[in-house]
Formats: sequence, C-alpha cells, structure tokens
Amino acid sequence: MEFVRSVVIPILPYIQIVLAILLVAAILLQQRGSSLGGAFGGDNFSASFHKRRGGELFLFRLSIILAVLFVLSALIHIIV
Repeated sequence: MEFVRSVVIPILPYIQIVLAILLVAAILLQQRGSSLGGAFGGDNFSASFHKRRGGELFLFRLSIILAVLFVLSALIHIIV
C-alpha cells in the first residue's frame, strides 16, 4: 500500500490526462453511422445495419478499453 501512495498517486493525474486525450481522439476519429437526413425526416435506410471492420473495429474496441482504464484510474484516485 505504501508503494501505491508514494509512486502511483503523484503520477495518477498525468495518467488520467493522457487517457482522457486518447479517449477523446479515439471517439472523434470514428465515423458517423447515420446521416443528418434522418434527423430532418428524410429516408435513412443506410443506417439500418452496419458491421464494423478493420480500422473502425479497432477504434471502437480501443475507445472501450480507454474508457474502462479511465474509470478505473478515477476509482483508484477516489479510493486512495
């Protein structure tokens, strides 16, 4: 427990900043699945089903992993 307080606590805010920046970047790089036409009453049949492949699947999984790591780092910061 002493290791956590002496080593992890001082660098935890920097870890959270890096995770937050990476998470925002991973989310913003993802493509939109639907167009604006559906919001204004137009036909939006292209958004009925979409399978993620390649880079899009990688960004999707990366954003989930980064979100989980960010939440865990926040919980560690609250507990300790």
